[in-house]
Amino acid sequence: MSNLKHVAVVGATGAVGVEMLRCLEERGFPVGQLTLLASARSAGKKMKFKGEDVTIKELTPDSFTGVDIALFSAGGGISRDFAPHAVKAGAVVVDNSSYFRMDPKVPLIVPEINAADVKGHQGILANPNCTTAISLMALYPLHQAFGVKRIFASSYQAVSGTGAQAIEELAKQSREWASENRAWDAAKLDSQPHVYPHQIAFNAIPHVDSFLDNGYTKEEMKMENEGRKIMHHPDFRASVTCVRIPVFRAHSIAISAEFEKPVSVAAAREVLAGAPGLDVIDDPANKKYPLALDIAGRDNCAVGRIRLDCALDNGLAFWVVGDQLLKGAALNAVQIAECLL
Repeated sequence: MSNLKHVAVVGATGAVGVEMLRCLEERGFPVGQLTLLASARSAGKKMKFKGEDVTIKELTPDSFTGVDIALFSAGGGISRDFAPHAVKAGAVVVDNSSYFRMDPKVPLIVPEINAADVKGHQGILANPNCTTAISLMALYPLHQAFGVKRIFASSYQAVSGTGAQAIEELAKQSREWASENRAWDAAKLDSQPHVYPHQIAFNAIPHVDSFLDNGYTKEEMKMENEGRKIMHHPDFRASVTCVRIPVFRAHSIAISAEFEKPVSVAAAREVLAGAPGLDVIDDPANKKYPLALDIAGRDNCAVGRIRLDCALDNGLAFWVVGDQLLKGAALNAVQIAECLL
């Protein structure tokens, strides 16, 4: 590859695609030529990159001629159908969907954890699930120091994880409640939800992704399955409950982890303070801990509420927050592309 790269963004008009463009620009990625790809209905529209208008093109099997790196964020079906065409044309694909994540031939990458795995790619690299990536930013440094055995976790996931339509649904429902001057105890709306199975405004829905035969959802099992692959830890176990909450950006995860070695709060803080891409915000006496509102828009994840877990041997409880659109998606994808340089 030359110093300047021909970069394609598939799904450029989506919430993650927009953030990919911003990350490419802000991080100074060496883009020599940029191709924006989306559905036929978006073709012809323009998006800004470095102050210049770039015309969106319709995604077709022939879209990748001359492309060096293709960032995909348009869903698993699109990745399945078009990533092979990109690889055949000579591009390296960084895929944000779940389609290739558990393929043994496809490296699954969080650069702060397993950047060296990029070298084993065969044309496709996978971006992990947002909740997994954010959680592992805090869990992996602790694993290196103390050896994680298992975790119990609950995620509190922003609607941005579902996409632009979900963001609008939350905003619309909130406006509807405010316009009707309802009392706090009459927050259930008359309008029917479209994106989620239930009203998301003023609610908490313990249902992210589809349910499996074991009673967990696909989203919940990703933490264990993807965590094992990223950390090279085949015995890692995770019991997770994923909850959608009425927050626009940034996922929050409460984690209780059990380790092989004894752990102290002071030792854990020291480890976490030295972890790349992670800020420690842990002063509960002064009401300082990571908040979704504060972490939204930030590249780094944050960890706080660090304490010994009173129900686990060698256990530690902590709270991790990260921007789903950034470290959970677009930023991590661009960082993977940077590894290719």
